[in-house]
Amino acid sequence: MTLHPMFAALRKHKAGVVLIALQIALTLAIVCNALFIIGQRVQNINRPTGLVEDNLFMVSQQWVGAPNPDQAAGAERLDAMMKEDLAALRNMPDVSSVTPTNSLPLYTSSRAGSAGIRPGDGSYDGASQGTARVSYFFTDDQALATFGVKVIAGRFFTPDEVQHYSVGEDRTASVIVITRGLAEKLLPDKGAVGQVLYLNGASVPSTVIGVVDRLQGAVWAKTFAWNAVVIPARLNSGYSRYVVRTKPGRLDAVMKAVPSVLFGVNPMRVLDDEESVKSFAQIRSHAYQSDLGMAILMGVVCIILIGVTAAGIVGLTSFWVGQRRKQIGVRRALGARKIDILHYFQLENLTIASGGAAIGILMALMLNFWLMRNFGMDRIPVPWVLVGVAAVLLLGQFAVFVPARRASNVPPVAATRTV
Repeated sequence: MTLHPMFAALRKHKAGVVLIALQIALTLAIVCNALFIIGQRVQNINRPTGLVEDNLFMVSQQWVGAPNPDQAAGAERLDAMMKEDLAALRNMPDVSSVTPTNSLPLYTSSRAGSAGIRPGDGSYDGASQGTARVSYFFTDDQALATFGVKVIAGRFFTPDEVQHYSVGEDRTASVIVITRGLAEKLLPDKGAVGQVLYLNGASVPSTVIGVVDRLQGAVWAKTFAWNAVVIPARLNSGYSRYVVRTKPGRLDAVMKAVPSVLFGVNPMRVLDDEESVKSFAQIRSHAYQSDLGMAILMGVVCIILIGVTAAGIVGLTSFWVGQRRKQIGVRRALGARKIDILHYFQLENLTIASGGAAIGILMALMLNFWLMRNFGMDRIPVPWVLVGVAAVLLLGQFAVFVPARRASNVPPVAATRTV
């Protein structure tokens, strides 16, 4: 098949050719970036937190008329009340383990700070050498079994290392456990166990006694998601949080029973069944609600753009077929087969789509650069663009097939008709 007749025919329909090429270019630019955004959001949603997430839930409650935690007697009384709650929860028949905590991975309410290798270094942005921003988890020796985290070096806390103090008290822990991500950032050239870190610009060191594989921070801690410090402490306050691990298959039953158990210990508390008792699956779902919404929105945009582009190709090709019936009939009369006519229109579409794809690649990179500059998006990998190019070329071939097949069915006798 010679290309000269095809280019000659396209020159007679310049407006339509330019319109379809630009439509394909715009579709390619937007779809490539949209699919990249969807891929990133899905990757975020599915990444592991470090917890064993099955059969896990958190209880958040507040005491009514609680003692003042800033006074020594008040802190002691609050700690005793917390211990009573922990004992009651641990005595439930379907509970495997319970630990107090200030937060969980992906939870919106969390505490962040800094860790450094030098005394007094309180840089929160991690710009200084040897400093990093971190998420803090305050818990006790039962957190290892309850969270399900994996210790890859050293050990976890013992009961006698767990302290208790007011939530507003600035106290430095003598021993800490850190994540592998933080160890690799601050102590990359030596084993972290036995080394010291300085938390929140303190001059008193905290000794690293263990390293856990992974423990993700709050959902908003995106730039330091894997930098976490676990501190052996029960924080005394007018409110408390407990993480409960149930026996397999007993999650729902224990979640329903928890409010009555805690009210039986002390009725002077605020505890709502739906808001105060949440499974980790609910916490994860809420944390990634915006990511899921963005992925769905981008998916809808892609479907609409692809549909509009395909409809444009079908409509314009059908119009060209109607205009060229006599020309097609002449070719059939001169011996062209149906498959030759079909291939002609497919090649014609491939030529237009290739030109549009070439423009679309440039537009996709420019759009990605704008998103990087204004919204902190990552640079789009070249394979994503190539996949997008292949997708729009295939889209063009599928869209042109029906009108091209209709053209191939034009009989040779059409060459003799004037209308």
